[in-house]
Amino acid sequence: MSEFGNGVPSTRIQGVVWRKSRRSAPGGNCVEVAALPDGEFAVRNSRHPEGPALVYTHEEMAAFIAGAKDGDFDAMTGFVRAL
Repeated sequence: MSEFGNGVPSTRIQGVVWRKSRRSAPGGNCVEVAALPDGEFAVRNSRHPEGPALVYTHEEMAAFIAGAKDGDFDAMTGFVRAL
């Protein structure tokens, strides 16, 4: 279990590297993810980097990333996958 709970101010998470997608626009319209020392992951809004972070287990992040790769969330963004 992470030492950080959901909603922790991301400024309290020290010594991690926050990463965001290369597809993120310069204005910061993306989420950022940081690997935590205990194997969990913190996620924050890149427009509000000092704001709260949500913490997910390795398994939860793996399932989300697999779903994104499979197109499970495409309809939420209006993206239509070419067949």
